[in-house]
Amino acid sequence: MSATHHRIASLIPLLLLAVLCLAGCVTSSKQTTPRDLPWRSSRQLVLVIIPDWNADHGRLRTYAHEGGRWQAVNAAQPVTIGRAGAAWGLGLNATHGDGPVKREGDGRSAAGVFRIGEAFGYAGHADTGLAYRALQASDYCVDVDGSPLYNRIVDSNAADAKGSSEPMRRDLHMNGDQRYRLGFVIEHNAAGQRGAGSCIFAHLWQSPTDTTAGCTAMNDATMQAMLAWLRREDAPIFVLLPQHEYARLQVQWDLPPAEVQP
Repeated sequence: MSATHHRIASLIPLLLLAVLCLAGCVTSSKQTTPRDLPWRSSRQLVLVIIPDWNADHGRLRTYAHEGGRWQAVNAAQPVTIGRAGAAWGLGLNATHGDGPVKREGDGRSAAGVFRIGEAFGYAGHADTGLAYRALQASDYCVDVDGSPLYNRIVDSNAADAKGSSEPMRRDLHMNGDQRYRLGFVIEHNAAGQRGAGSCIFAHLWQSPTDTTAGCTAMNDATMQAMLAWLRREDAPIFVLLPQHEYARLQVQWDLPPAEVQP
């Protein structure tokens, strides 16, 4: 082999390594491109950041996507969440990294990115741009694992909600309870996967220190302002994450920089 051929042969491994590195960079870039995100068309964001997986409280802030970036709409407000903290739910994102996974009855709120579904309440109508469900005494959210209606709000007069322990008119069934007087559906486990958790809402809190069974709760003023702002045509999303996970995923998921700490 000539000296020239020897030099070329010795360069081949280096060239292959460079090609592999370049391919890896291209693949990594594709994975983090905002155009690929399922929520890329969303123009409204409700963000909740909690201190860690086991925290039962956090801070909520709303954002609008304008001028190619997320811009804060309102100041951060306190919220309470599941009594046991949070766990990865089934939403628009794949489960990422370490952390617990949401299960039925675990007392944890669903973490991740979720579409915001219909609003609901005790009154006949509400000031909101979301679809609104005026709750009736016969409305239940089915939390019975294995039911064909699992994780759905149904009229028990028209469907078999047998065994469900989640009446939506809590004021009528649970001694005047006002927590569902205003709220909206967080679309965790929209496909109704067995045992993955059900009936995840944003609703009013009973007090600033009372936690939930897996929902996100807040004061009346925060809820009213948020419902009046939310519009279904803007494909709003709800994001809940522990602080360390938010720091890790913020750029990859095209989310706003965290401006407040829980």
